[in-house]
Amino acid sequence: MASDLQEKPAIASPVAASARQDSAWAVFASTFVTILLAELGDKTQLTTLLLSAESHAPWVVFAGASTALIATSLLGVVVGRWLSRWLTPRTLDLAAGTVLLLISGSLAYDLFTHWS
Repeated sequence: MASDLQEKPAIASPVAASARQDSAWAVFASTFVTILLAELGDKTQLTTLLLSAESHAPWVVFAGASTALIATSLLGVVVGRWLSRWLTPRTLDLAAGTVLLLISGSLAYDLFTHWS
């Protein structure tokens, strides 16, 4: 009788596994497109363009730049995972928005004080 009351282990269904895989690909695609669009034409891309042109070693520059991007992405993932244990997604969104507003305000202040 006691064994009847114990929960039986859930068997992973192929549908659930497929849904997780589809979700993982959706997250991957969303991350790829977001980072790709954010990085196009930014200072990192311009820097790698200049380094490649100056060094005449584009594959070495590509390897170095790729490794640096992987390292900074890893740092972002690790810190993001750590923060998500302590803060809600809404709090993280508000904090990131606040930081970006402060940076924008600081840049605008510098712009107006130097041009006036």
